[in-house]
Amino acid sequence: MTRHGVPNTFATRPGLPGVRTARPGDPPPRAGAVRPDGEAGAERPRPLALFAPSLGGGGAERVLIDLAGEIAARGRAVDLVVLDARDAAAGDLGPGVTVVDLRRRRMAFAGGALIRYLRRARPTALLSTLEHANVLAVLAARLAGGTRVVLREANTPSADLAGQGLKGRVLRYAMRVGYRAADGVIAVSQGVADGLVSELGLPPERIEVIYNPVLTPRVHEGARVAPDHPWFAPDAAPDAAPDAAPVVLAVGRLAPQKGFDVLLRAFARARARRPCRLVILGEGPLRASLAELARELGVAEEVDLPGYVANPFAFMARCAAFVLSSRWEGLPNVLIQALAVGASPVATDCPSGPREILDGGRWGRLVPVDDPEAMAEAIVATLERPAERPPAAWADRYALAQVAGAYLERLDGPAAEPAGSARARAR
Repeated sequence: MTRHGVPNTFATRPGLPGVRTARPGDPPPRAGAVRPDGEAGAERPRPLALFAPSLGGGGAERVLIDLAGEIAARGRAVDLVVLDARDAAAGDLGPGVTVVDLRRRRMAFAGGALIRYLRRARPTALLSTLEHANVLAVLAARLAGGTRVVLREANTPSADLAGQGLKGRVLRYAMRVGYRAADGVIAVSQGVADGLVSELGLPPERIEVIYNPVLTPRVHEGARVAPDHPWFAPDAAPDAAPDAAPVVLAVGRLAPQKGFDVLLRAFARARARRPCRLVILGEGPLRASLAELARELGVAEEVDLPGYVANPFAFMARCAAFVLSSRWEGLPNVLIQALAVGASPVATDCPSGPREILDGGRWGRLVPVDDPEAMAEAIVATLERPAERPPAAWADRYALAQVAGAYLERLDGPAAEPAGSARARAR
């Protein structure tokens, strides 16, 4: 079965169930297979290459996976190049996408493997994401020669590198040098673009704003599924049972960046003013401390931490309020997705993204960072009076097809227009 002339096949990496180990002398790997570095297929058109450390559960990796599938569906050969392909999942990768496994555990040791791949496959362009990968991508592309390199930046540098000490200062310097040497830089929001100019000294004309392609069919299909949670059962929904406590929802990694400690303090204050419950979907290093804080605040019975959930969109579509409590972001995908499936949001006015997404507070309430009282007031106000819904056209700037087209223009075409013009290609 083919799609746009590309075989619909997939093979997993050695060591996983369903193994197909590629060996020297094997036929060229079919699109969708995991290919160890060094086994380039013959008679294959020059691919577009997308580079990231892994295909794990992060937002940046998810964006590359979705972009790869959409670009391949348009008839282009696509390589997803990763340090370690153990996280590659057949269900996530579309037909026509080949995963190239560099078989390296750390970015510091991947330079030689990436250079060899670029010289063998000769991709027409290399799109990289995440700071360490971006710096390596520029260096490898320049040493290999013949490959256009475009970097995707998903966070505001000042916030993302803060607190990293010497390591952060070295990385900032490497980014200053490497990002200037790239053929182009894509920022995921105007706030990130502004940070690249002010923090790294990049010329605005080298940066283009393209929003993340986070509104895919998967989001809307997932929103139609009933969540497997007793607080979201039909008889627990606010519109079905007025006396039931409405559910406040948050989604993200349980890490300091996400500000869930502030959310818990805000929720405790909101809970003192009216009945409500809180569900935080996600895993991370702060699970134990957040659970302990909920007990200290006396709200442990009204707070649930179910862990990672593959389909958070079902919860988003049925929560009474969605809260983004982050201290910093680049462009918070979960806020876009929650708003798209009907949630009424409360978000910190952090750098950067929430203000752009919510049109300055028109589509949801914005509160200061690290202010539990302001957040509590916004939660209560949202439970009592949901925010205005955005028009259908609002979602177009985040739609996969439109964003993939903007990326292709950037990867194939000339230099970007100035980020300072506030023009976002995927608006």
